[in-house]
Amino acid sequence: MSTASTKTFAAVDLGASSGRVMTGRVGPDTLRLTEAHRFPNRPVHLPEGLRWDILGLYEGVLDGLRAAGPVDSLGIDSWAVDYGLLAADGSLLGNPVHYRDRRTEGVAEQVWATVPPDDLYRATGIQYAPFNTLYQLVAAQGTPQLTAARHLLLIPDLIAYWLTGEQGTELTNASTTQLIDAHTGDWNRPLADRLGIDLALFAPLRRPGDPAGTLLPAVQERTGLPGPVPVTAVGSHDTASAVAAVPAGRRERFAYLCTGTWSLAGLELDAPVTTGASRAANFTNELGIDGTVRFLRNIMGLWLLQECMRTWELTDVTPLLADAARMPALRYVVDAAAPEFLAPGDMPGRIAAACRGVGGPVPRTPGEITRCVLDSLALAHRRAIREAQHLADREVDVVHLVGGGARNALLCQLTADACGVPVIAGPAEAAALGNVLVQARAHGLPGDLASTRELIAHTQPLTRYDPSGDPTAWEAAARRTEDARPLPA
Repeated sequence: MSTASTKTFAAVDLGASSGRVMTGRVGPDTLRLTEAHRFPNRPVHLPEGLRWDILGLYEGVLDGLRAAGPVDSLGIDSWAVDYGLLAADGSLLGNPVHYRDRRTEGVAEQVWATVPPDDLYRATGIQYAPFNTLYQLVAAQGTPQLTAARHLLLIPDLIAYWLTGEQGTELTNASTTQLIDAHTGDWNRPLADRLGIDLALFAPLRRPGDPAGTLLPAVQERTGLPGPVPVTAVGSHDTASAVAAVPAGRRERFAYLCTGTWSLAGLELDAPVTTGASRAANFTNELGIDGTVRFLRNIMGLWLLQECMRTWELTDVTPLLADAARMPALRYVVDAAAPEFLAPGDMPGRIAAACRGVGGPVPRTPGEITRCVLDSLALAHRRAIREAQHLADREVDVVHLVGGGARNALLCQLTADACGVPVIAGPAEAAALGNVLVQARAHGLPGDLASTRELIAHTQPLTRYDPSGDPTAWEAAARRTEDARPLPA
């Protein structure tokens, strides 16, 4: 575990398609991240809908902690908005519903009849997305599970509860529920009351760095970890942890792109932007580390390519990227943020239909469709970053691209070309690094957010991509896709 100057931390990092347990060795000038265990996250189609295999994920976490070996602390981050319901005795009431499940279809209009969308946005600062926890809870009203529930835990807090027996609700993830006041950082009780949502279901709020319990004896026995092992609250929304790991300099004017199943594109601010223009552009204000605000837009991300590969029954992306690099640039483009790409199933067919819808040629081969996805994502990144600058009245000189997409050189270069500013790619495991560094600060290793970013910048491999090509081609392609669908009134 620890020495005089270094400590070891385990980061449980659960993504929408896989989970991993990473170990981070941290010291004043040291940051080494090692993968202990990686496991799939495969949602399950049941007769009642799409569900997470939360028990399989928990088993993967336990196996990962056993593989990690002795640690000074562990922290948990995951995707946002989804939750588990517990009975009075703490037992789980069914597998958590997947955010891509269809149960929230039409629920937004029901909510807006009670709380108009302008009022909802001013109160919470959270963008419209059909799967926000608020809409999920309204959709669940009257169901046997919600009626029986006495506790609600967001996914990382549920895992922490099973590990420690203690319940809490970490704030960065809670902010994505659309039930937190954007300005106070506390529950918006008048809003919840108007919608019939019982905030008593939620455990007390925790903040990144707060203690979250100690491993139960049975968990220590199962994992072989010598105790006591504290669990530390981190930025439990994986994007909060990833943004904390953006290797930006103290004076850099930067935008960030957290890339993976989703692309999250935006700025780090000191205060939320809750104007009507921001709502119309569908930007969200999620809470981050050290009181920061993640002002960003959700874009479908590499989910588009992942779903295509599932349809094609392919597992190796390398040949697809090689084919895509040989394809004509910007021949096939779609709006990568369009809602018709949210659900699983026949993504190649939906991309082809979207190309027809904007009056362009239709991609047919896997290489053509892959190039369409990457060009379209670069265009969506361009649009989001430009609009964020305008809405927040802040210019940027560089884009930091972190997460799994940092390994995709073609996507990184296309994003630099589209945005017209350099892209610094890396680290790929940003969420795990941010998770580890919040733990390190909580356990005696000094440094503010800027210092931890400097540590990442000089210890992790980064790649710079300078913009190239003809910017007018990107402007012309943008005009083909930027007739954005208006939000429902």
